[in-house]
Amino acid sequence: MYKRLPELAVSIPNARLLAVTIDGKPFAARDGDTVAATLLAAGLADCRTTPVSGSARGPFCMMGVCFDCLVVIDGRPNQQSCMIPAKDGMKIERQQGARAVSVAPKTAMPEAMP
Repeated sequence: MYKRLPELAVSIPNARLLAVTIDGKPFAARDGDTVAATLLAAGLADCRTTPVSGSARGPFCMMGVCFDCLVVIDGRPNQQSCMIPAKDGMKIERQQGARAVSVAPKTAMPEAMP
């Protein structure tokens, strides 16, 4: 399982702790950690379940390529947890199944210039 590197704790001994909630439970994140790192440090290996089979998925690439780490952050679904820094007061929910995607209504295209 994920463990923090001891040399990082030594190099940043006074790292500020941030209060976050994960699935409604309080946790502490370290300033500078991503949401994915916060989930892993909290002992949560899975971020979401797949829409078709319900299989658990967790952070895989940790660089924004695979989209296996999608979570709901402050009510916004489909957020890549490996790309978003944890913030004080953040509400993180592990995403279950498919999420609706909203599309902005089409606006009229401006007429071409003569």
